[in-house]
Formats: sequence, structure tokens, C-alpha cells
Amino acid sequence: MAEFDPNKPYNDLPLLPPPAEQIESNDILKQCIKARVALAELKQAAELIPNAAVLVNALPLLEARASSEIENIVTTTDKLFEFVDIDDKADAATKEALRYRTALFEGSKMARQGMLTTDMAIQICSTIKDIELDIRADSGTKLKNRATGELIYTPPTGQELLLQKLENWQNFMQGNSEIDPLIKMAVQHYQFEAIHPFADGNGRTGRILNILFLVEQGLLDTPILYLSRHVIQHKSDYYRLLLDVTRKQAWGPWILFILNGVEETCTWTTEKIKAIRELMQHTSQYVQEQLPKTYSWELVEALFKQPYCRIGNLVAAGVAKRQTASVYLKQLCELGVLREYKSGRETLFIHPKYIELLTGEENVWVYYAGVETETAASASVAH
Repeated sequence: MAEFDPNKPYNDLPLLPPPAEQIESNDILKQCIKARVALAELKQAAELIPNAAVLVNALPLLEARASSEIENIVTTTDKLFEFVDIDDKADAATKEALRYRTALFEGSKMARQGMLTTDMAIQICSTIKDIELDIRADSGTKLKNRATGELIYTPPTGQELLLQKLENWQNFMQGNSEIDPLIKMAVQHYQFEAIHPFADGNGRTGRILNILFLVEQGLLDTPILYLSRHVIQHKSDYYRLLLDVTRKQAWGPWILFILNGVEETCTWTTEKIKAIRELMQHTSQYVQEQLPKTYSWELVEALFKQPYCRIGNLVAAGVAKRQTASVYLKQLCELGVLREYKSGRETLFIHPKYIELLTGEENVWVYYAGVETETAASASVAH
């Protein structure tokens, strides 16, 4: 194989799979076991939330915000929750991050049918960018170090060659090999980013494909793994290790980086889910005690499905008709569970404790009685 030159298109990008000795060392296989255990615990924790929509509405938004931030598309979690139902009123960055969430949802439906293909990647990237895309045909794509401006990589060129590389990538993912699925995920992610099939949106598309691969493999039921959190925390390592695979075929450190990310993110997300469940239980008990005539589990559940709640959300959930729903939300504001917020002509009802829990690094929340817990686990309230 010719020596890598960042100034020349990397048309000699090796096909998959890499040599087994490069991707299945003892250290990698040991870390695979840890990551698989963490994934199983995450899957089990998610099953304990009574309504899956609570997690599906929240955690993918955190992933969307972080993955977009990696590409310097910056918005806030608050904006994402505020505009999730009315994205036409959002700013450009928020709209783009919300499209990431849409692509993640649409891709999950396809992944559950075993449809991880080049066409799926095209559809995902088209959804993110909100235009009809195809595999790039033009040359001239070059990747630079964002800090120094140094040219670090020129991806392959020529649509026919890119399609051949993508066919190999697709066959690798779909093949019944003995390679552990988590190793496979790390390998295919490098390959997709190295092929760089689109003019823009490759990073976000590739990170969505990671999660969809886990769904397709049955390691996740829903796309709730917040893996971009690990990339944000170790962004320079992420790009350095990707490039080291290209320069030195250094697969081991790259695969270990991804496997460590899966384990750490699963552990963190599992604790986040436990804290959400406990806050739901505590909120339910508090509202039931303070507003017994207003209380229903469906009402409390709606507040966790929509942290920025509108009257229409309660109506759509069948909690109450419009006038009664308005009364309920006002009562919850008086109780301190919600806070009323004006956005233009619209009135929103924000769930501060839940927003703080979702956006905080620590999985901690505060009793409505005002006693702060040291850990979420100490605040557990039984059904």
C-alpha cells in the first residue's frame, strides 16, 4: 500500500475487514465484555420507565445537541425542548439539531427492519441537511485541522469509487462474521468517515449510524445512547485517533476509544435514567398529596414527556379538555412544579427540576420539600 499523503485523495483506502490481529487484541476483547455489560444495564434501566416516550423524547435531544456542537452548530437543550413541536419558529442551528433528532428516529425505524445500507446513509444525511443529497461526485473536498488550518486528509474522489467503498462498508456491517458487533461498530465508523461520501454532514450521519447499528443488532431497543457526550469530552482524541488509523493503521487505540466511550456513556445514561424515574415517582407523590383532585399519573407523565409543556400537549394526551388543562397547568405553577414562560404570543409551562436533571452533568435533583439529595439514588420514592 502506498504511503499516505494528506494532499492526495486517499483512493487506496483499504477495504474492510482489517486484519483480525489489528482489531481483536486481548485488551479489545476484554473491553468489549465491559461495554456489553454496560449496554445490557442501560437497556434494562430503560425498560423500568413506564412510558418509553419519556426517554425517547429527551435523550435523543441531548445527543442531537452534542453531535451538532461537535460540528460547531451550537444551540441549547432548552431551545430544543422549546421548539421540538414548532421547529419552524426556531433559529437555524436549533432547526438543524432538531433535524438530527428526526433523522435518528427515522433511521431507528429502518434499523429495526435490518436496513443499514448506503441508501439509509443518504436518507439520514438528506434529513439532517434538509436537501436531497447523493454521493458526492465533485473532487476538491479536503479536511483541515480546525485550530491550525493544516491540511490533514483528502478523502477518496470519484463517485464510482465512493460507491464501491460504500458497498464494501455495507457488506461488512451486514455480514455474518465472528467479529463482535461493538468492534464492528468502531471499524465501520472509521471507514464511513474516511470514505466521507457527502460534501457535508458526514460526522453527524456517521454518529447516527453508530446508534442505529446497535439498534439493528438488538443491543438497544431505542436510540437513547448519548454517545456524542464522550466525543465532546474527548474531541481532540476522537479526531487524532481517527487520523492515526489512516496514517498508521492504528486500529487498536481507536477501537478501545469507542468501546470505552460506550461503557462510560452507558453507565452515565443508566444513572440518568434511574434519576428520571425517581424524580417522576417523587413528583407524582407530591402532586397527589398537594392536588388530589387534579392529580392523575397521566398528567405527571405528560410533564416528563414534554418538559416545555403546552396546553395542547395535555389535550393530545387525553389528560383533559383545553380549559381544564389550562387550569391544571396554572395549579402546577402555583405549586412550584412548573414555571410559566412567554415565548412570543405563546404560553409554555416549563418543568424546571426535570430540565435541570436532563442538562446537568450530575444525576442529582432536589426534593420539592427543598432538601437537596447527595445522589439521585438517595431520593428514591417507591411506587
